[in-house]
Amino acid sequence: MNFQRIGVLGAGQMGSGIAQLVASYKIPVILVDVQKPALDKGLNAISGSLDRMIKKGTSSEGDKQSILSLIQTSTSKDPLRECDLVIEAATENIQLKQKIFTELDQICSASTLLCTNTSSISITHLAASTCRPEKVVGMHFMNPVPIMKLVEGIRGLQTSKESFEKVKSLAEYLGKTFVESNDYPGFIVNRILMPMINEAIYALYENVANKEDIDNAMKLGTNQPMGPLTLADFIGLDTCLAIMQVLHEGLGDSKYRPCPLLIKYVEAGWLGKKVGKGFYSYT
Repeated sequence: MNFQRIGVLGAGQMGSGIAQLVASYKIPVILVDVQKPALDKGLNAISGSLDRMIKKGTSSEGDKQSILSLIQTSTSKDPLRECDLVIEAATENIQLKQKIFTELDQICSASTLLCTNTSSISITHLAASTCRPEKVVGMHFMNPVPIMKLVEGIRGLQTSKESFEKVKSLAEYLGKTFVESNDYPGFIVNRILMPMINEAIYALYENVANKEDIDNAMKLGTNQPMGPLTLADFIGLDTCLAIMQVLHEGLGDSKYRPCPLLIKYVEAGWLGKKVGKGFYSYT
């Protein structure tokens, strides 16, 4: 690969998973987050993930130490100037991401590719926050990153063919299957997945069935590995709501209107597995 060092901005569930994946392919990583506790939590998540792999016999203690040694952390974005490619994995908020891309554009070398792990926000819109829109690409990993095989590549209006091909090559080098999407709200995966989850929440809201029966019906009736309400908890209800709002605003169709129950749960702070409570309890 031509990438000597890769930056990951955001040490949450997705960012830490991307950092682990990249380091496992012997590429040095700079993992950045504005909060030191978030970095510590991210490193602990990576360590725990590697421990589970050791327990399953798919990795070794030596592999774990090698991977961790390749991950450098920082609360400053300045070390990202050393990277050939930076992947932004911050909260799904367009104003925050625009601010980050403007800052990255000023910090990073003019040759650096800027990628975003956004699951729904316009790549074209984010690219316009920089002076290098041709070098901005959507690189949407799935959760958990080290296990899920898909990377969704999104081509913004200004994205060059060269930049897109480099990102595709990187994803394939990291052992992923790369699918291409044009820049429409929700791209491929969430354009299809999130309305299904939202409809399952409507089914609960309208008392069509209880949560267990909704999940079991979809698992056993459509051969899904987990029910849509469980999956919503796993993704994070705040993330589900943010994506539905992007779909609703971007496509203007009432079928994308977020369910009132989803909004209420987010307002209550019941965001799913990451906080211990969503549609189910995780204590």
